[in-house]
Amino acid sequence: MATKRIADEPAFVLHRYDWSESSLILEVFTRHYGRVALVAKGAKKPTSSFRPILLPLQPLSLAFGGDAEIRTLRSAEWQGGHVMPTGDALLSGYYLNELLITLLARDDPHAELFDIYAQVVRVIASEHGEVLQAALRTFELLLLREVGFLPQLDAQTMTLAPLQADVRYVLVPEGGLRQAGPDDRAGLSGSQWVALQGAIADHAPFTTTLRACAEVMSELKPQLRALLHYHCGVKTLRTRQMMIDIQNL
Repeated sequence: MATKRIADEPAFVLHRYDWSESSLILEVFTRHYGRVALVAKGAKKPTSSFRPILLPLQPLSLAFGGDAEIRTLRSAEWQGGHVMPTGDALLSGYYLNELLITLLARDDPHAELFDIYAQVVRVIASEHGEVLQAALRTFELLLLREVGFLPQLDAQTMTLAPLQADVRYVLVPEGGLRQAGPDDRAGLSGSQWVALQGAIADHAPFTTTLRACAEVMSELKPQLRALLHYHCGVKTLRTRQMMIDIQNL
């Protein structure tokens, strides 16, 4: 990244850490520069203009600069659009943020993924909870594709054989897409996988993939979860464990 000051950069705060008594370290997802670490000096002071702005799941415009691994935040402006999500919607947003922090390298731009993330955040912040799960599956698919962890969904991964429309196939972490066996509980038909491949390859993938995921959410969820856990190197993501713990109270 150039050492010059960056201004008017669309961004979202993914996570924030205490850095000193008065300052914060931020992990932010920017449209043109990818995941960036910033220090927000004095952000914890009651009089700081940063204090009410540097919140997750809020569209921001940032200015920052420096050539160190952690740059310095110069200014931040809220871009409006929606209020802070609460409850399950907030936890879902934290889940997306954990995926981005875990799977994206710093300073690696993903402009299209940024736009898709912004669309999913708008869904999360809306009152349309009926599409929340489909939006999460959509983001998982498109994130996996963006970072190169999603195989082609219209052919068997090991043999490149085309899928048969009425045969069940499963997506597994180490083998990609293969024909389902008798012990595979989750799986989709060949025609459903081909429909998902067509949706994510569309010029407007968020809308088309959202529709495709809505038809197969329950079968798709455990397969994507296993693939994400495998590539994140964990059994359970922290935010998912938090959701489970809350549901068990």
